[in-house]
Amino acid sequence: MMKFMFMMLFMIPLSFLKNFWFNQFVYFIMFFLFLMNFSFNYMVYSISYFLGCDLLSYMMILLSFWICSLMILASSKIYLYNMYYKLFMFMMLMMIFSLFMTFSSLNLFIFYLFFEMSLIPTLVLIIGWGYQPERIQAGAYLLFYTMLASLPMMISLFIYYKNLGSLNFFLMNYSIENFYIFMSMNMVFLVKMPMYFVHLWLPKAHVEAPVSGSMILAGVMLKLGGYGMMRLMINFQLMIMKFNYMFIMISLVGGFYVSMICLRQTDMKSLIAYSSVAHMGLCLAGIMTLNYWGLSGSLVMMIAHGLCSSGLFCLANISYERLMSRSLFLNKGLMNLMPSMSLWWFLLSSSNMAAPPSLNLVGEIFLINSLVSWSILTMIMLSLMSFFSAAYSLYLYSYSQHGKIYSGLYSFSLGYVREFLLLLLHWFPLNILILKSEYLIQWI
Repeated sequence: MMKFMFMMLFMIPLSFLKNFWFNQFVYFIMFFLFLMNFSFNYMVYSISYFLGCDLLSYMMILLSFWICSLMILASSKIYLYNMYYKLFMFMMLMMIFSLFMTFSSLNLFIFYLFFEMSLIPTLVLIIGWGYQPERIQAGAYLLFYTMLASLPMMISLFIYYKNLGSLNFFLMNYSIENFYIFMSMNMVFLVKMPMYFVHLWLPKAHVEAPVSGSMILAGVMLKLGGYGMMRLMINFQLMIMKFNYMFIMISLVGGFYVSMICLRQTDMKSLIAYSSVAHMGLCLAGIMTLNYWGLSGSLVMMIAHGLCSSGLFCLANISYERLMSRSLFLNKGLMNLMPSMSLWWFLLSSSNMAAPPSLNLVGEIFLINSLVSWSILTMIMLSLMSFFSAAYSLYLYSYSQHGKIYSGLYSFSLGYVREFLLLLLHWFPLNILILKSEYLIQWI
């Protein structure tokens, strides 16, 4: 693990070099080097100092490398128009460094430190390269939601250390029966996921963020919440057994409400952002059932959602770069203008509604099994969520691809090879991982 850390530190001078695409190539190289470390069992390996990796953190780090390399591929405009692209590359490096350290740390305090550090590059991306002046407000929402929820966690860390004498994940196996510590420890993860009721920062941040900001937010940042909860489940078993029904109810009813909100959206990015809330609500409900199906399904769903949502944000950006608007009233009849891009709209929209053979389907099957075995009453909300998830995915696809073309268009370029490659690299792993999905469920 340390070799990857030093490799990232070595990349700092690289990020200030002229060649933008060489940086992206190095990210792909890091992805493949890390892929070579794949462990075929569930044990923690590559233990060095305070770092180590099991299948859960391994999958998350792989996702981080992959999404970060695709973010550079999506952000060619920053390079072409010379919009401080060296600073952008440095921010990307800080982002991947903090995510790598967060996912691979074996110490709760180190995890907390880098968990909070990952907020800063995201904030700089939104405020520095965002589109509208409202990005300042979106950045403030993101910062204060996260900071307000994370301060109680730091205090509970000190209480942990006082009681346990260690914050190592291997040694933290005693169960806590204090509701306040449970809430202060998990609130930051609930905000990050985000759970319904504390989700308002997410649509704002997505709508104002540049494409790279949206991709990292949807692809990896929301997964930090799920990852943190999965890691700390062992300490809160007794508390979750008592209070899980509250979180499951909020997640499922909230997911249904958010699906209804999606059907009212006119901004494409806003629709995709709200659909993220619904999907991550399902993940949270799965984690809260505390059974094998739920925890495995949550990991599968997190990876599937990371690839799918990120791809949809890329598509929304491809339309935005041509029409200078994300409104569904102006993005109409794109099938006539960009028929080949219409295929990618269809493939990613269908993956978003968990059509086979996407990984989303595996995740949903697992989570539905988990929740129905927990209580048969969850079937009501689950069926509504599944139905409306298909409804808003089809709404997004059909509204943008069919209808009359906006006559105010002046000039239009069909897709570049770079854009098709970007979409292929989102869609291909999303639909090919279903063939080896057993490795996603071995980490427990």
